Amino acid sequence: MELMAKVAFCVYTLVILGGSIFAVSSSSLVRALVGLITTLVGVSGMYLLLATPFMAFMQLLIYVGAVSVLIFFAIMLTRAEAGGDEGNSAPMRTYVLGLAATMAPAGILGWLVLTKPVESIAVPVEISIKELGAGLLGTYFLPFELISVILMVAMAGAVLLTWEKRGKK
Repeated sequence: MELMAKVAFCVYTLVILGGSIFAVSSSSLVRALVGLITTLVGVSGMYLLLATPFMAFMQLLIYVGAVSVLIFFAIMLTRAEAGGDEGNSAPMRTYVLGLAATMAPAGILGWLVLTKPVESIAVPVEISIKELGAGLLGTYFLPFELISVILMVAMAGAVLLTWEKRGKK
């Protein structure tokens, strides 16, 4: 069983890395969004490996479902300027600096994890989904609802800005 968990971890890691590389290297915004969605699905798989199926489902529902659709509508509602620089590629120096900026924190964190292992902490108390739902709809009801209002306002603002730009042309 441990071997299968390691294989699944490697597969999800490859999905996350592949999606993120596809997202940042794509010249098309829609293709970059597909890379982002792939990465978020891989993160959802990592949540499954951590034995948190509720978090995995929320990752899929909120980020892959709602936020990705919001970003997709924002991309579709806005038009790229004619003659934009979307087709031009960056010089090689930019790619090397980007790779160095990515590898430096990863190397430092990897070195710290390998040389200074943290002592185990107590196992957290497991909370049932019923208790979590009661907390979200009881104690944390206002922040939970404010998140949905913020997403709705952002989408309405994107639509309003698009309508104003199209009306002026």
